[in-house]
Amino acid sequence: MIKDLWKDSLVELASEMDDPLGPFRSEVRAHCYRMLGSYHDAEDALQEVSLRAWRGRAAFEGRSSLRTWLHRIAVNTCLNELERRERRVLPVEFGPANEAGVPFAEPLGEALWLEPFPDDPQQRATDRESVELAFVAAVQHLTANQRAALIMFDVLGFSAHEVADAMGTTQASVNSALQRARDRVAETLPRRSQQSMLAALGDDGQRTLVARYTAALQNHDMDAMLELLTEDATWSMPPIPSWFRGHEAIAAFLVEGPFTQRWRHRPARANGQLAVGCYRWNADAGTHVAYALDVLDVRDDRICSIVGFLGDVRFAAFDLPPHIPG
Repeated sequence: MIKDLWKDSLVELASEMDDPLGPFRSEVRAHCYRMLGSYHDAEDALQEVSLRAWRGRAAFEGRSSLRTWLHRIAVNTCLNELERRERRVLPVEFGPANEAGVPFAEPLGEALWLEPFPDDPQQRATDRESVELAFVAAVQHLTANQRAALIMFDVLGFSAHEVADAMGTTQASVNSALQRARDRVAETLPRRSQQSMLAALGDDGQRTLVARYTAALQNHDMDAMLELLTEDATWSMPPIPSWFRGHEAIAAFLVEGPFTQRWRHRPARANGQLAVGCYRWNADAGTHVAYALDVLDVRDDRICSIVGFLGDVRFAAFDLPPHIPG
């Protein structure tokens, strides 16, 4: 009887919503993103999970919950994908900071870099912590099995038995992978999450910080910009591998790059963090066109990291327009 009810619920969900993932779509998408470090790869994996769930709906026997069944499909889809891909990184992990006077390096392939992830308003604060750039970057250093164990156990709350069943391994193997994963991630994560930093700032403080940041860029105000940045702040721009650390290096970069352009901005949210859509003036088009999505790391009331993801292809996913009239 219970098995039949589960089968009926899945079929009804798929037929009525044309979506076998139903209310778990957002959660499964985030699971795939944490595993793969790429929004586009996560979307591809999500479609694969949806297809597998639809094809396997008749075999779903209800021995586990629908949520558990879908995440089992998701983790195995991602593990298969990781067999064919290298881990994704941010420029600060790829090589040393750029020295003064050294030209920018040429952009490298998109497949190398960690990608930003659009915020889900329905996510809890604890869920947002696990999609912050620092966490997802740290997870990329783990082996595929360690990554899967950590995400399924610590983030999604599955038992060691459920994780072992999903991964086709033993609980002892899961516990071993989990311990190694926790130790490795603890070495790289900052002491406080962005969620705790933003909560301390409050809504007004967050709006003020973003407004000061965009004003400094638009007005080419170096003093205002450096006042916003911590002494050890970093600025990077994937897919360009060059990155900068500290006031002197960042100031030189701004003079040579962003401060030679005209800008407009739109506030956004990415990875549970403050973000800004940056639009550069295009004289031929007569408008400001989408150029980069800046994701900000905050420490207390200052910015300690700016990752400017270059390119306009991701703007739509963040509900940002393709251009802003001059």
